[in-house]
Amino acid sequence: MWFSPRSVGLHLLLLALTPTFILLFLWQVRRATSGNTLSWAYVFEWPFFLAYALYMWWRLVHEPTAERPDPGVPGAPPLPGGDEVEDEELAAYNRYLAELDASGHRKRW
Repeated sequence: MWFSPRSVGLHLLLLALTPTFILLFLWQVRRATSGNTLSWAYVFEWPFFLAYALYMWWRLVHEPTAERPDPGVPGAPPLPGGDEVEDEELAAYNRYLAELDASGHRKRW
């Protein structure tokens, strides 16, 4: 869970965002204390963004990944909808799309 490629990417993103948000917070504190009253809003905004980034990092790292079984593997459960008969209208539309793809023409509206 902690060292999957997705988790490592999230760790690196958090590692880049955390100092960035802290530096932006300190910059806005400096501006606010030097007389820029609008910067007081940003003083509270950057820690909020950091807290939200931490929350999302935690949620995404601990989120279970949905892996679909390979249908070619023996003993794998069938994918949903695999045994259903295809709708005739859908089959006709798919044939139409295949013909368009083969001819290189675009669909007429």
